[in-house]
Amino acid sequence: MGEDCCATQLVDADGVFNVAGLENFIKTVKLAECGLSYAVVAIMGPQSSGKSTLLNHLFGTNFKEMDAFEGRSQTTKGIWMAKCVGIEPVTIVMDLEGTDGRERGEDDTAFEKQSALFALAISDIVLINMWCHDIGREQAANKPLLKTVFQVMMRLFSPRKTTLLFVIRDKTKTPFEHLEQLLREDIQKVWDAVSKPLAHKDTPLSEFFNVEVTALSSYEEKEEQFKEQWRSLINASNNWRDIRVNNASKPHIHTKKKKKKKKKKKKKASHIGIASHLFHLIVRQLRQRFFHSISPGGLAGDRQGVVPASGFSFSAQQIWKVIRENKDLDLPAHKVMVATVRCEEIANEKLGHLAYDKSWLELEEAVQSGPVSGFGKKLGSILETYLSEYDMEAIYFDEGVRTAKRQQLQSTALHLVHPAYQAMLGHLRSKSLDNFKNGLEQSMKRGKGFAASVRDITTSCMLEFDQGCADVAIQQADWDPSKVREKLCRDIEAHAASVCSTKLSEMIAHYEKQLSKALTEPVESLFDAAGQDTWASIRKLLEIETEVVVSRFSTDLAGFELDQETFDNMVRNLVEFARSVVEKKAREEAGKVLIRMKDRFSTVFSHDNDSMPRVWTGKEDIRAITRDARAAALKLLSVMAAIRLDKKSDKIENILFHVLMDGTSAVAVARERSIISSSADRLASSSWEDVSPKNTLITPVQCKSLWRQFKTETEYAVTQAISAKEAHRRSNNWLPPPWAIVAMVVLGFNEVMLLLRNPLYLLVFFVIFLLSKALWVQLDIPGEFRNGFVSNKILS
Repeated sequence: MGEDCCATQLVDADGVFNVAGLENFIKTVKLAECGLSYAVVAIMGPQSSGKSTLLNHLFGTNFKEMDAFEGRSQTTKGIWMAKCVGIEPVTIVMDLEGTDGRERGEDDTAFEKQSALFALAISDIVLINMWCHDIGREQAANKPLLKTVFQVMMRLFSPRKTTLLFVIRDKTKTPFEHLEQLLREDIQKVWDAVSKPLAHKDTPLSEFFNVEVTALSSYEEKEEQFKEQWRSLINASNNWRDIRVNNASKPHIHTKKKKKKKKKKKKKASHIGIASHLFHLIVRQLRQRFFHSISPGGLAGDRQGVVPASGFSFSAQQIWKVIRENKDLDLPAHKVMVATVRCEEIANEKLGHLAYDKSWLELEEAVQSGPVSGFGKKLGSILETYLSEYDMEAIYFDEGVRTAKRQQLQSTALHLVHPAYQAMLGHLRSKSLDNFKNGLEQSMKRGKGFAASVRDITTSCMLEFDQGCADVAIQQADWDPSKVREKLCRDIEAHAASVCSTKLSEMIAHYEKQLSKALTEPVESLFDAAGQDTWASIRKLLEIETEVVVSRFSTDLAGFELDQETFDNMVRNLVEFARSVVEKKAREEAGKVLIRMKDRFSTVFSHDNDSMPRVWTGKEDIRAITRDARAAALKLLSVMAAIRLDKKSDKIENILFHVLMDGTSAVAVARERSIISSSADRLASSSWEDVSPKNTLITPVQCKSLWRQFKTETEYAVTQAISAKEAHRRSNNWLPPPWAIVAMVVLGFNEVMLLLRNPLYLLVFFVIFLLSKALWVQLDIPGEFRNGFVSNKILS
């Protein structure tokens, strides 16, 4: 039995608390695993009253006992503790140093009071060992002990209800009922006499203590009474062998006998050994009362303020520290303090385990790589495991402290895992955004409207994100993913706006390209053939092409569901772009107006009405042809002088013809003369009348300069035409005059006759004629001399 009790000195004689010994004791007996299912029993009483002996027989402990043959002296020093063997639930017993000992002296009662207060503060049951002959006596050894117990009880702010079990030693023949009554009266008198705080002045003893009384006989002085109890026990068991076995199995109390004892003591020692066995049998009845002592109806069934077993060590240390410092012991505050320390220790332990938990580390690593399916359930399960472990270990501590520390543990644990939660939300946001981008692209490829695509895909992606948030949510936290959700909404809106802007830009560029292609070449062709209706044709072309393109553009634009103002602005911008294309082309062509004027002049001057090249036969009126060609060129200049897209009439043509063509105009002269003053040079200006500067392509001054340059550069063609006419005329008159022919016949008669008489000469002259004719035709001599002999020489 002694091997299992683990007897340990808790406090030495000098009051030093054995922390390491207590920790080892708790670890050995596995007290921390008991929760609230444990009991603490303490014994106090006068020195050498058999306290240790009683505990050893009652609980199977091995506390050191006094050797009666060596005299009465202090055996137990300080406070010892051990585990009761074979008693359920786990019961811890404390053996206190005896009171009224000569070793500490009459006046040194401080340790007695401190140990008594310590026992009352942590024990559920306190055994008070008393001599039977002290009951009923006014000046007895039990009175100071009772006073000590009651006085120290007043130092507990809120005392726990403790069971006081008075053990009457060496009971006499006086009936037990009378002894119990006298003892209770003595206890009440001591209680009434003790000064109490005002709050407990009228408090009955029963609110602080449960008083129980039991008695034990002594063999040394009451042999017959011991024998009588022995016979009754034997008759009750009716088993002498069992008694013998018990007798043989129980160790003798006096294990420290010296080998050299006097023979006269042997007989007495044997009697004492028998008494020890009988004493053990009697104590067995008392031992039964300690089984399930904390259950309802047990010795400590109504105990209060129990410290959980895992906090027993810390609680005992702090209580003894407060007692040694001679401070009042506030048990409720101490209970809260113990609960605070222990719950914080448990919480820190669980938090440390969580930080290095394999499942958590694997989950955290997986989250860094990408989204994890079932993240919320997995993480919640890990957290719940450690929170449940905390609840199991801290269940018996103060509820307020336990709950506060649990909340602190949960908060710290959530802070630890929150980055992983945020990473998961980041993955969900990225995934939803990518799905939105891909879905929008695919939807638009299928021809669905942009706005409808954005609306439908946004709803789908946000639903997917919300479902993902529900999956990553953990039951222990009410984290709000709204900020991440709002960021996702902003990202989706930004991407949608970017795509919308890109698509609109692409669509606008596409239709602008169509307009440019549809307008540029036709406008250029119209300017090339500039005439009276050129600008009317351009306006009609612009209107038709713009209407077609705007219609298509509006249809495509409807899918974006833009507001009316934006829609109208974009259509208006497209219309303005079409106009700008025409204006740009007009300015481009205006820069080449001189070339076009010369081309127009050359076309009219060098071709007839059937567009055939003109051959100067000498019958043409070169002056009229030149005037018509210059008029056509001037007409082209008037067309290119200004932009006329607004159907407004102007006087540019009339002014140009009036000033540059000597008043001759294509319009009725009478009407023009009424409009234009013949005395003023209307081209001495930088702007046209009734034409805005932005629509001016060629200013009047520029027109005058261009016309001067045009005339200069076309005079050569006119001169060439005149020369060709003159040469043609001369080429048609190559035969000599009639008088020359008559002279040649008269003067050349002899030569003719010579030729006729000699045919050989005629043959030679015929061959020469043929060669000359061939050269004449081959070299086109008439054509070369058509423009005159001088001109031919210059060209050659």
